[in-house]
Amino acid sequence: MDAAHPQVDHAANRLVRAAVTAPSVHNTQPWLFTHGEGELDLYADGRRRLLLSDPDGREQLISCGAALFNVRLAMRHLGYRPLVQPLPDPRAPARLARVGWGAYAPPTADESLMYRALWQRHTHRGPFRASPLPWPLLAELREQARAEGTELYTVEAPHARRRLAELVRTAEAVHRGDPGYRAELARWTRPGRDGRPDGVPLAACAGPPDSTGLVGRDFLRLTRALPTPPALWPPGTGVVVLLTTAHDTREDWLRAGQALQRVLLHATVRWTVAAFHTQPLEVPWLREQVRTTIARGEFPQMILRLGHVARGRPTPRRPADAVLTAG
Repeated sequence: MDAAHPQVDHAANRLVRAAVTAPSVHNTQPWLFTHGEGELDLYADGRRRLLLSDPDGREQLISCGAALFNVRLAMRHLGYRPLVQPLPDPRAPARLARVGWGAYAPPTADESLMYRALWQRHTHRGPFRASPLPWPLLAELREQARAEGTELYTVEAPHARRRLAELVRTAEAVHRGDPGYRAELARWTRPGRDGRPDGVPLAACAGPPDSTGLVGRDFLRLTRALPTPPALWPPGTGVVVLLTTAHDTREDWLRAGQALQRVLLHATVRWTVAAFHTQPLEVPWLREQVRTTIARGEFPQMILRLGHVARGRPTPRRPADAVLTAG
């Protein structure tokens, strides 16, 4: 890194402070970073992988991909093009990416807006306002996903929404009936007074998990059984979308995470938030049904609801110095 670039220590901290704002399953924040010789390496932290709900590490790589997009965006904010090598060493599968400093180039207006949205974005759990999303926004979000090599499909047809709701309900019933899964979920649920900078605080759970067209995770342990499906699609459900990839390799998972974060930040700029419903993607036979009956044969990587809320409930984050070391 030559004298024209920012100092590596200061710059690495800037990049990682942006990275840690990324979403992650159960807010596990399963990433680590090392820096040296003008480059930043991203690693998957195996100690934070969910062994029961994410045994192959797919959701962990998606989470790390979201953090990688934030690194890229922060580098653009500093005025440089990121040089990204995904999965640079097959002998070290935990090393997910290496990011170097490219040529100087001022950020675009859209990049500056997304960078400011990093600290405003939050995950929602519960119903949205009944106000509909404008269709031009959904078209913009599809273009954001395609810019990262993925697709974003809206689930609009009534029969497709009913089928997806059924698959989410089935998966959630599997999870609620599994003592091991319930224990894993409980380990990452925080009362909010323990000072932990990770996990899902109970205050971030906006009431009963089954109040929209897609049932949610039961962080609060409010339910023992799933309710009867609603006859009508509840207005607070919002717009349901699927993020998909053409293939299903580790590089696709990392790509899906970058696309996810790009979509989420663009949505945040437009005062739109997302709720996650990945339960059927954590059960192999249900994920296959999502792929064949709803995702047009592509591989579903994320299921989201999009909508508007009155105010957000951010979840805690670990500081940069907890996840960044010198290489």
